[in-house]
Amino acid sequence: MFRFRLLLLLLLTGCVSNWHAPDDFIYIPIQTDAFEIATWQKILMPGAPTHIYIEGDGHAFDGRGAPTRNPTPHGTFLRDLATADDAPNVVYMARPCQYIKSPTCDQADWTHGRFSPRVIDSMATAIEKIVGAGPVVLIGYSGGALVSGLIIQNHPEINAEKWVTIAGVLNHHDWTQYFGDSPLKTSMNLNELPNIPQTHYVAENDKIVPLSLSKQWTDGEKLVIIPNATHDDFGHWIPEFD
Repeated sequence: MFRFRLLLLLLLTGCVSNWHAPDDFIYIPIQTDAFEIATWQKILMPGAPTHIYIEGDGHAFDGRGAPTRNPTPHGTFLRDLATADDAPNVVYMARPCQYIKSPTCDQADWTHGRFSPRVIDSMATAIEKIVGAGPVVLIGYSGGALVSGLIIQNHPEINAEKWVTIAGVLNHHDWTQYFGDSPLKTSMNLNELPNIPQTHYVAENDKIVPLSLSKQWTDGEKLVIIPNATHDDFGHWIPEFD
């Protein structure tokens, strides 16, 4: 009976134990109205700017294009970038239903509603619970780029000093149309790029977020092309924040 209960608990809470984070990163789940958000935090200098890395869409769809039951990422690209960041305050933040299976999780939360108001509001709430009114640099990867942009657009209480995107989706209408995919019918989109300092790092050989779309979206804003990089492999590159 004990083993059955333990197995059930692991299934309900996701795969948190599968990642052995560095010792200076502490796993802290953040409860919001809609979800429990998985975060790993290194806070060494409270009050100083916090670099918050927001995960991509993860394993939202399988190889046949069907929605999965668990969107937890299989790759470690963004986690590795976060844990390599030598800033005193760094947070790796998963998206809703990644690593933790909240009772309110629904497949829509990682498919057509991945940028819905309740998702964006929950992520903003989690950030506010971590830093309060303190300054943050929001770093969004892939779909996490749009999440971070929507947080800046819709939640002015978040004190975002800079916005950094990595292989980022910045307009899901254009993105789904480019690939002939179904529109994300319950998701929000950016009205325009936020008016704060920003850098958009894009991969030269990205097949998931094509370079042509990135150039179209940024419209003269700071765009940095990483040579020979792919969507989830930037080699030994690390982002710059100055």
